[in-house]
Amino acid sequence: MNEKKYRVLVICTHPVQYTENNFRLLARHPKIELLVAFCSLQGVQSGVDPEFGVEVEWDVPLLEEYQWVCLPNRSLRPGLNGFFGLVNPGLWKLVRTGNFDAVVAFTGYRYASFWIAAAATKFNGTPLLFGTDAHDFTPRDGQRWKLPVKKWAWPRLFRMADVMLVPSSGGVALMRALGLPPERIVLTPYVVHNDWWIEQAGRVERATVRLRWSIPQDAPVALFCAKLQPWKRPQDLLRAFAKAGVSNAYLIYAGEGPMRPELESEAKSLGIAERVRFLGFVNQSGLPDVYRSSDLIVLPSEYEPFGVVINEAMLSGCAAIVSDRVGARIDLVREGENGFVFPCGNVDTLAALLGQSLGDSRRLQQLGEAARRRMDTWTPEQNVAGFVRAIEIASQMRSQSGKRQPR
Repeated sequence: MNEKKYRVLVICTHPVQYTENNFRLLARHPKIELLVAFCSLQGVQSGVDPEFGVEVEWDVPLLEEYQWVCLPNRSLRPGLNGFFGLVNPGLWKLVRTGNFDAVVAFTGYRYASFWIAAAATKFNGTPLLFGTDAHDFTPRDGQRWKLPVKKWAWPRLFRMADVMLVPSSGGVALMRALGLPPERIVLTPYVVHNDWWIEQAGRVERATVRLRWSIPQDAPVALFCAKLQPWKRPQDLLRAFAKAGVSNAYLIYAGEGPMRPELESEAKSLGIAERVRFLGFVNQSGLPDVYRSSDLIVLPSEYEPFGVVINEAMLSGCAAIVSDRVGARIDLVREGENGFVFPCGNVDTLAALLGQSLGDSRRLQQLGEAARRRMDTWTPEQNVAGFVRAIEIASQMRSQSGKRQPR
């Protein structure tokens, strides 16, 4: 007897390098008939990223081996920076006439297109699944008035979902704290294409990359890999690196953003400019070189729902130091085994951890090896399994309630 095959529509703001492998795996899954609807093609089509401050076009395939469509965006000011930046009225017709067993909205409720799709599912009686990568109520801009608003609004908003897809253990705990029934919360681990990263890291000629960076082969290297934005707190790492005083160590910044001139100036004033390298924006195909030629990734962010660069770096053999605001700390960083967690903004503690890690080459290697092993149990296959389970749960719930979509 053939297994039931679920016809699923996944709606995304735009193609993202972190999800393309999951879509390919889902497209091959025997229980899923997948269609992905994009609200824009930013990232595939060249355009200026306002946070990087440079023109970005990802240099890895993002639209291969799965079925997709891009719906016209009728916004007067199209983009990803505002509620009305994505207005895709075609979602209404697609959801209403597509005969889907479930609709998964990865657009986020901050866009008008999410509400178009959500309204269509409610009108149709089609199960709606969506999620959040949040693990607490912290707003990115630090505006405290948003905290009570979120605490009031989120339980009501998230109950709109038949099932919530949550990418971290911290997110699962948050959903339960908001009062959502456990059976309507499914962990779908925030993952990257593990096999690709392992393969690419294995091809890196570390000596060649370090020669290009003008860094000695045996020097310990700390890495910051993110946009140079205030909430990422790249200045904390710079100051902690200077304070750690590991004289043979180097610091790499891979990323672009408005804080770069300030960081370059401060590196000079701290007297460490000769041991700091600014690589600028590094596209996806260049990142394996960066990770594999470093020893330790540091993410000092004050706002970081997860921090997928930690996945990538660990797969490439980097240990990790992260702030206690980084969501990945809960699932990926094992204190003293493959990395460390420090209080956000505490430069002294970060400096001590840098000194402890960068000052002991053997210990640093052990931490990196443990980081690589950790990723053996945080995989795309687990993400897909969670996704399929969530679809099955949503379908069963609708069937039991007698609100099945007309077929």
